[in-house]
Amino acid sequence: MIDPVLLLGLALAAGAPLALSPVPTALGAALAAAALRRRAGRAALAAAAVALAVSGLRARALLDGASGLYDGAADLLQPPARCEVTAAVVGSPVVVGTAQRRSDEAGEAPSARVDVELTGGTCGGRALPGPLRARLYGAPLELARGDQIEVVVDLAPIHLFRNEGLRDATAAIARSGIVASGTIVDARRTLAGRSIGAAVDRARAAVRARIEATFHPDAAALGRALVLGETDLTPEDQDAFRESGLAHLLAVSGTHLILAVAGFAAVLRAILVRVGPIAARWDAGRITAALCVPAAWLYADFAGGGGSAMRAAAMLSCAMGARLLGLRPVGVRNFALSLAGAAAVDPLIACDLSFGLSAAATAGLLWLQRPLAALLVPGARGREDGGDGGVERGPLEASPRALARRLLAPLATTLAAMFGCAPLLLMNGETFPLLGVAANVVAAPIGELAALPFCLAHAVLAWAPPVERGCALVGSGALLAVRAVARASAETGVVLRLPEPSPAQLAALAAAIALAWAAERRGRRLAALAAGAAAWLALEVVAVRAGAPRGVLRVNVLDVGQGDAILIDLPEGGAMLVDAGGFVGSPVDPGARVIRPLLRSRRRARLDAIVLSHPHPDHFGGLPAVVEGVEVGELWDTGQGEAEGAGPVYARLLADLRRRGVPVVRPASLCGRPRVLSGATIEVLAPCPELHPDRGANDNSFVLRITYGARSALLVGDAEHEAEDALVSRHGAALRADLLKVGHHGSRTSTGAALLAAVDPSVAAVSCGVRNRFGHPSPEVLSRLSARGVAIARMDRGGALVWETDGERVLWSRPGRPPAPAPGSGPRRSPPVSLRLDAP
Repeated sequence: MIDPVLLLGLALAAGAPLALSPVPTALGAALAAAALRRRAGRAALAAAAVALAVSGLRARALLDGASGLYDGAADLLQPPARCEVTAAVVGSPVVVGTAQRRSDEAGEAPSARVDVELTGGTCGGRALPGPLRARLYGAPLELARGDQIEVVVDLAPIHLFRNEGLRDATAAIARSGIVASGTIVDARRTLAGRSIGAAVDRARAAVRARIEATFHPDAAALGRALVLGETDLTPEDQDAFRESGLAHLLAVSGTHLILAVAGFAAVLRAILVRVGPIAARWDAGRITAALCVPAAWLYADFAGGGGSAMRAAAMLSCAMGARLLGLRPVGVRNFALSLAGAAAVDPLIACDLSFGLSAAATAGLLWLQRPLAALLVPGARGREDGGDGGVERGPLEASPRALARRLLAPLATTLAAMFGCAPLLLMNGETFPLLGVAANVVAAPIGELAALPFCLAHAVLAWAPPVERGCALVGSGALLAVRAVARASAETGVVLRLPEPSPAQLAALAAAIALAWAAERRGRRLAALAAGAAAWLALEVVAVRAGAPRGVLRVNVLDVGQGDAILIDLPEGGAMLVDAGGFVGSPVDPGARVIRPLLRSRRRARLDAIVLSHPHPDHFGGLPAVVEGVEVGELWDTGQGEAEGAGPVYARLLADLRRRGVPVVRPASLCGRPRVLSGATIEVLAPCPELHPDRGANDNSFVLRITYGARSALLVGDAEHEAEDALVSRHGAALRADLLKVGHHGSRTSTGAALLAAVDPSVAAVSCGVRNRFGHPSPEVLSRLSARGVAIARMDRGGALVWETDGERVLWSRPGRPPAPAPGSGPRRSPPVSLRLDAP
């Protein structure tokens, strides 16, 4: 029979998927329950069903509450405001940017990122209406939880990048309450915190300082990641560890916790057994187990309080609790209790990637390590208690089989953990490292047997400087060796590029695992897994077709912040991209953060055309990341960037595309020649007949009219009044369109009354960011649109717009809302006569 506590824990943890993807999750749960009905009692299945429903409702309520909380912050802080407020520190300070500054040799003093709750004061001259949580950058390193501070900060709502097909970003708000972020101008601590959390933070600060003082400069950031859970690597090292599959070696995991607590337990037990009165009256082992429980939670908090550390602390606490009660710890039951407890406290715990990876790796070790060990070395046996993996090792044997067991045991453990984590890795990364197993076999012993113990020992040896320096030397060397393996593995480029699993595919996988788990014979287990693979492939076909719909024109005006990015799905399955967002000085690349993941989720590996409306960074900044991962048919570019110089990013983009043989098409080849590209008619209306040298880049924007059947969309880039007047004068009523992408992010210099009268749109999309400081969209523009009865879709309020037509009917939708008929679609019109010139 299956452990009912495990069923309960899995059901509670599935609450978040149920809230985010109700239909596939509910169907997958029903299929799993049907498969397990013979190995789980009716009462256990009924309890699991109730737990799933309750957890899903709780998760949904938290998500809805987070949306309301965020909307309130957007009302207060748009445009971004300077705030003079009092605040309480609610999160451990985390050092950021130190590794990159050291790499750049900037020489700036390090600062911290800290989470606070604003409790009073003003923002932009308006009184703070109530408590508001924010993440602040540039905080003093000496801050700790519980500190009261007076702070001057430039504050803005966080950007959620809400786009259909990408994961719901409000889960992070629901879990943390943080709705805004900003940079500190001035801060003063008025009262020091005196809680246990404050003491832990001050201990973290002391250890951080010693790492920076004694570790090799190139290894200090690695050491802080390993000991304190601070992810502060250079971008190059972050990519190397991710692409090599070695990122877990720098994450605070169960191995860290077990090693740290085991060391504490060994020292404590050695002391207790030597204290006569205690040894005579009490069981030193039970006393040690009781004290190890708070020690585990304190260490998890010290190591950053991440989901993986907290889950490991819960699992270790269950094991110590069993020891305290005189029971034999059982790995599966401890794992189940850690899942159930975490999900009961936080119904959105499944949205925590570190928690999910930790749980998945542990599940792989519990259920896959023994079969893999037996497969690799016939006759090998894994741990009988289903513990954390590893092959039992008896006395030294001389047989070849015994030697093979010893050599292949780490391989079985690595494979088990990687197989367990594979679905989550595919959800959160574009590639799966094919050399990850080999890299782990080489680097894991270095990391776990040298780097980890010496770095942990270093943290408690400040009182013995020579020994501390020795530990720092060995730890640094081991960490640099692990980094060398990560870089070497990543540089090979041997990775498997796979699409992101859809919710339906994950549900099918869960059902197949449940069916295989319930099967009593090996043949039936293999059949269940084969059925799961077949279902996965069938659902992949469904996902491919959904990502490239036929017979409809779908315009996706994406939420990329203060910039333009429009993905257009064409009626015959092709696609084109108009701009890709970006903003000078922003740490977020919209190409990597939004557009490439969206293309991946839609199974698109090719763009028939990329259109750069004009050479400004908020339109081309994301393009380098986009073109890196897709085939490009051609680039439409006005040419003004080359004529006047648009900076190195633009120059490298064109050079890269030309090196790949991508044609760069100018206005002279596009104007007056409407194209039928993958079933849609595309007209270039400006700048025509060629670039206007006397106009700025905005008024030289490409203006596109895209038509399918009787419906049209007009995309005007950043065209301002001069270009608009020329359009109206030249084309008049031929500008008529159902969807208008408003010019220049809704600036008052665009979307004049004459243009609106000529276009007469039913829906207007405004590409502006919630953090923009330009006052976009202008109240004047919004007033003109409203006066004409135009439905307004602002990207800063509600996220992306999906506008879709089959040539007659028009639907529109926003993230989290089902498609609905577009308001005031207007009468049908005949499409213009066009010359068919499909792009190569």
